[in-house]
Amino acid sequence: MTRRRALITGITGQDGSYLAEFLLENGYEVIGMVRRTSTVNFDRIRHIQDKITLVQGDLLDQMSLVDILREYRPREVYNLAAQSFVPTSWKQPVLTGEFTALGVTRMLEAIRIVDPEIRFYQASSSEMFGKVREVPQNEHTPFYPRSPYGVAKVYAHWITVNYRESYNLFACSGILFNHESPRRGLEFVTHKVTYGASRIKLGLDHELRLGNLDARRDWGYAGDYVQAMWLMLQQNEPDDYVIATGRTHSVRDLCELAFGYLGLDWQKYVISDPQFMRPAEVDLLVGDASKAHAKLGWEPTCTFEQLIQMMVDADMQALQGNRR
Repeated sequence: MTRRRALITGITGQDGSYLAEFLLENGYEVIGMVRRTSTVNFDRIRHIQDKITLVQGDLLDQMSLVDILREYRPREVYNLAAQSFVPTSWKQPVLTGEFTALGVTRMLEAIRIVDPEIRFYQASSSEMFGKVREVPQNEHTPFYPRSPYGVAKVYAHWITVNYRESYNLFACSGILFNHESPRRGLEFVTHKVTYGASRIKLGLDHELRLGNLDARRDWGYAGDYVQAMWLMLQQNEPDDYVIATGRTHSVRDLCELAFGYLGLDWQKYVISDPQFMRPAEVDLLVGDASKAHAKLGWEPTCTFEQLIQMMVDADMQALQGNRR
């Protein structure tokens, strides 16, 4: 029996590494697309690197995508690559648009040209809701993005819908709310907090500077969310789904939990610094994943408290290991 083959763009990122693990466990042959740069970081996939095939390609280069699809003939394509850090999107808005928006068009066009039977997953984002029109947000909530990243994701989302309806492609978008893990980049607030709290606990730092402490997010575990990506491509018909926990917490709650887990009073160490405020803030994101529950049978397994404790434990272990 031929093994199912999947291509993952962004395989070296948090979601890419968890998805690659999940697909390998389910008997897939995994192809990972990586850009040829001087700073590629393979740390997240080091433990499975000998089990996957890494190929060079770039969402900025149409022909590299066509060539990869022609050579490897994947049955499923998961597009997780993007310029995904919101603050950077204000500093590099054009580049963010090239990768996060037009890059999706290039991949969809490559699929249309090479093999329209390929099943395609697009990583949409709760940042598309931005200045939210209703609470909670579901698949029908109007978008109101508040950053170049959010705007680019809206384009990527609608071009996916457009190719599905225009060319009958099996193209799905997962509107994923914030999802975290010990593999999350240190620039993201959850990991910034758990890592900062751990450094303070070990006497390596004495303060942590953050932006808006009142911003509220729906935070889940990345390991749960990649399973939802896969489930979308196993359905009879393509569709779009909100993936979320339905629970919301503030950055202040995050600090209280992470520092409290280490026996620290966060208020003694955390400073709200204007330099970390966004030009246009997204105050409240909380998702309604009822459709995913009903149609995909998907449910989150990890609570917010378990997630933050998992991240703190991993940071403490890593930092203590570095001190030896």
